[in-house]
Amino acid sequence: MISDDMTLSSLRPGDLRPELLAPAGDMDCARAAVTNGADAIYFGLDRFNARLRANNFTLDSLPELMRFLHAHGVRGYVTMNTLLFTSELADALTYLGHLNAAGVDGVIVQDIGLARCLTEWGRQDPAMKLELHASTQMTLSSPDGLEFAAGFLDLKQAVLARELSLEEIGQCIRHTDIPLEVFVHGALCVAYSGQCLTSESLGQRSANRGECAQACRLPYTLVVDGKAVPLGERRYLLSPQDLCALDRIPDLVRMGVKSYKIEGRLKSPEYVAAVTAAYRKALDAACAGIPVDELVTARDRYALQMVFSRGFSTGWLDGTDHPRLTHGRHGKKRGAYAGTIVDSSQGWLDIRPEGNVPLAPGDGFVIDAGEDRNEEQGGRIWKVQRNRLFFHGKASGIDWSKVRPGQKLWKTDDPALNAELKKMREHLPEAVLPLHLACTGSAGEPLTVSCPEYGCSVQSTQPLQTAEKRPLTPEVLEQQLGRLGGTGFRLASCECRLPEGLMLPLSILNQTRRALVEQIQTVRQEREASVPTRLPEPFVLPALPAGAATPDAPPHLSVLCRRPEQIPSVLDAGADAVYLDFEDLRDYAAGVEAVRRHTKSIPVFLATPRIQKPSETGYFKLMERAEPDGVLIRNLGAAQYFRHSPLHRIGDFSLNVANPYSAAILKEQGNLDYLTISYDLNAGQVEDLLRAAPPEWFELTLHQHMPMFHMEHCVFCTFLSDGSSYKNCGRPCERYHVQLRDRVGQLHPLLADAGCRNTLFNGRAQTGAGFFRGFRHQGLSRFRVELLDDSPEKARLLVSRYRELLDGSCTAARLIRELDVAEQLGTTEGTLRPR
Repeated sequence: MISDDMTLSSLRPGDLRPELLAPAGDMDCARAAVTNGADAIYFGLDRFNARLRANNFTLDSLPELMRFLHAHGVRGYVTMNTLLFTSELADALTYLGHLNAAGVDGVIVQDIGLARCLTEWGRQDPAMKLELHASTQMTLSSPDGLEFAAGFLDLKQAVLARELSLEEIGQCIRHTDIPLEVFVHGALCVAYSGQCLTSESLGQRSANRGECAQACRLPYTLVVDGKAVPLGERRYLLSPQDLCALDRIPDLVRMGVKSYKIEGRLKSPEYVAAVTAAYRKALDAACAGIPVDELVTARDRYALQMVFSRGFSTGWLDGTDHPRLTHGRHGKKRGAYAGTIVDSSQGWLDIRPEGNVPLAPGDGFVIDAGEDRNEEQGGRIWKVQRNRLFFHGKASGIDWSKVRPGQKLWKTDDPALNAELKKMREHLPEAVLPLHLACTGSAGEPLTVSCPEYGCSVQSTQPLQTAEKRPLTPEVLEQQLGRLGGTGFRLASCECRLPEGLMLPLSILNQTRRALVEQIQTVRQEREASVPTRLPEPFVLPALPAGAATPDAPPHLSVLCRRPEQIPSVLDAGADAVYLDFEDLRDYAAGVEAVRRHTKSIPVFLATPRIQKPSETGYFKLMERAEPDGVLIRNLGAAQYFRHSPLHRIGDFSLNVANPYSAAILKEQGNLDYLTISYDLNAGQVEDLLRAAPPEWFELTLHQHMPMFHMEHCVFCTFLSDGSSYKNCGRPCERYHVQLRDRVGQLHPLLADAGCRNTLFNGRAQTGAGFFRGFRHQGLSRFRVELLDDSPEKARLLVSRYRELLDGSCTAARLIRELDVAEQLGTTEGTLRPR
């Protein structure tokens, strides 16, 4: 592991060299990444990847792509970062075999079941060479979560959640040996990756299946205590600015982050070229121990704004500052801010320039009048005279009566820059492999020249001596060791760690170089020989216990309460178990006592927060002190913490159990009594799961308001306070009832949790009552009802009707009719409805 004070100049053979990881949606993007200095690219195929809207590659094109990448010393990782349904596992394993045969270096995986299969495959068959990387969709956000995953997965790299600060990333690095990957540039999802159910809930387009509809980028109205709050131009309440961590690269390098990931598989080749080039410079500067701005120019930063920007921030890297992250003023690309309009008339406008943004004929622009972004005016500049811009009169399409002083001008397109970037992606370097060398030694000892990437090191045949006139300077070493013509290599960097004033005959230095190259060539030949040229032996899925064929067990009803006053009604209405999910975990002890005062025969479970970040194990200890009967485990960190606890353990929906092998490994590794079936499954897929694995493993949520967005971003703090975090926001979440109204007028309740994370719930309740008999026929016996802000009277009605449904005294049709009356917006089959 690299210590906090290391730069590249202090790396030794075997240390982790920082990796710049660029996105590629097609071959042009792949070329742009390679040309501009990427160490690796990641890309998807036509199945099993979370960016189905990208052009993507195919199995047929894969061998050619990998040959191209490897010829330039670049690695290729395939994204299989979606959940897998039971019926898809066999196809996914076949895919892995083809990736391996094509020479793919690694695969980025979300589904824990698939990840476990790949781990076992690699252990059983030496021909399986694919590295396993954990996707950010796996929601790894703490050392505990990393430890849990490392216990049963052979992870070669893991992508951390994007919501972590520099300090929290450092804590993860210090407590794991897994090389860690961090996003450093691009679009930020407002919800935790792997935890967003919005597209699934609203339109059966699952983000966990590569079908995100980007509902976070749409306008919303803030409704507080039943009244709309006027926020002026702030309409995009859930749309974060884009991430730009150029100036945080030195911190990340010092901490020992292995891989620096650029978001953007849906972006253009020009985007890939500009961003890769800028971060190549930043990473090289940080590794050399020099300021970023010595290599990264103002032109580079301008290019980042122009290729795609919703405005930039450092995301969560600098800690919590909610208004800085999500100001709410726009949700689309803005480009570069050019200045403020000071005067205008038909066909022209004057601006007060800001930020030294160049303006030229042909540039695209948009006028920011604080209105609905779909109604903004824009076009192209015809002529520029100092600070006056001219346009083609009526042909411009601008309604000049709406143009006012004080409005802002954003530059959205720069044709000249686009032409530059196109050249940057077309001029591929010669297909020779980059070498990163390091030189060490002292007087009286041999010179050691090493190449960490290949694990090679050679020593000179003569010792270093004190120089009388021509010492070995970094420039001399670079010149002599860089004489690699005809070898198939090029010198990418040469770190000199020699004391000043030493010498070695140039003939001996050249001899040392030749010996190192021979050693590297031998290692490379061995690696090429080990690249699979055939499919590995098929991986046989391990057998699972047989599932029950008939519903032998009596139906069990668990009820989740979010308010203490709901508890008596739930118990009176026939709940078999109670789950408590309170915003303030300090109220858990009183909640447990309230259940036990009412009855000692019904178990009470406490829900963990959905996310655990570093230094948050105190939440788990607080839960233990409340002395419940069990815990509802919502994250991998909690699974690790409670795995040997005497408490009963139930895995919740957020563990994303979508197939029998995810279920088996989580149940085994987490010592879980039961698992909640993923909300990504429809009724038919639920039945497939119940046929493939023992139904007695599972619990299914039969009634709920779907938790759509689960986010670190706090709407309460950003739009209902003058603060920036929980330290100075005044806790408006405790004083107001807040909803967000979407574009079709539907209201969605917003709640905060113990970590000040927000969850936006679907305002319309979902019921699976119509599928209940089918689930029972497959042997499922455990069902759940989740309350939201329901009154005690409504809670009693809901629970009693579901109790009657389970016991057979109420039909599904009758239950749904009564719920449609009780629920303000009626009910929906929602995610359970077959596609």
